[in-house]
Amino acid sequence: MRRGCLVLTGVLLLASGCGLTSGSPMVDDVSPGTIGRGLPLKGVDLTVTSKEFSEQLILGAIMGIAFEAAGANVLDRTGIQGSIGSREAVRKGAADADYEYTGTGWINYLGNTEPLPDPRKQWEAVRDADRKNGVTWLEPSPLNNTYALAMNRENYKKYGTKTLSDVAALAKRDPGAVTLCVESQFANRADGFPGMAKKYGMDLPAKNLTQMDTGIIYTQAAKGSCTYGEVFTTDGRITSMDLVVMEDDKKFFPNYNAAPMIHTKTLKKYPEIAGILAPITKKLNNSVARTLNARVDVKGEDPHQVALDWMVKEGFVKKG
Repeated sequence: MRRGCLVLTGVLLLASGCGLTSGSPMVDDVSPGTIGRGLPLKGVDLTVTSKEFSEQLILGAIMGIAFEAAGANVLDRTGIQGSIGSREAVRKGAADADYEYTGTGWINYLGNTEPLPDPRKQWEAVRDADRKNGVTWLEPSPLNNTYALAMNRENYKKYGTKTLSDVAALAKRDPGAVTLCVESQFANRADGFPGMAKKYGMDLPAKNLTQMDTGIIYTQAAKGSCTYGEVFTTDGRITSMDLVVMEDDKKFFPNYNAAPMIHTKTLKKYPEIAGILAPITKKLNNSVARTLNARVDVKGEDPHQVALDWMVKEGFVKKG
């Protein structure tokens, strides 16, 4: 989800190499609700972008619809493959804004290896360090798309674990009870299983760890074929498969809070953008993300329509 593609210099290479196309205009028939009153962006041309997975497509559409309701003409350049393409589009001004993740900014873009456990401090560190790159990070959302372990409801009732510390205690008490289904990267990365096991003192025999593709992990955890599966905390399948997520009580996993990342020159020219996005960003959390993501990934609905329905339901915009 957070892996990027190689970016060469120049917008044209950026376009061909990472999926950035000329885009298409957003044509939603929306008007101001609780945001966009007075049409502060009337006649302004803005371009929104995103990565290619469902949550990002939804977030990109939410941002674009917000700008439309405020009067802007919005060009849709969402769906860029990998992380780096959308980032570079905003940094270089080929796009004006997207929703990005604080952990991705800190680790992938700014080259740090140690995440900050406090989500607020993580956002502040990214915001401050990235100013020199011509991008501005606005206030973050509670939405935190990070790693977690999850189990089905039957195993939850059987073992009663609620936190990763509980899982570690269960592994010591009954090693055979703790089996994990994980991706190969998670199994080997320092910010995956090895680091988690060290942090929590979780000593598991190798036979208790099974590596598989992401999609299979959710189904295997739901079936109980493995006691715990590696998941992303905002994945819609958590809700649809009724999985129970273990709390990362020692704050090991990096924070990946979604926040608007804006081309600084654009924000200086149109400072109203911050006020338009603030109430929307504040409303985004893991529960909202799981519900919206499930409509796309489980029910097969269109991400843009899902975003529009939510914006209308929350009263941010009105139809017509």
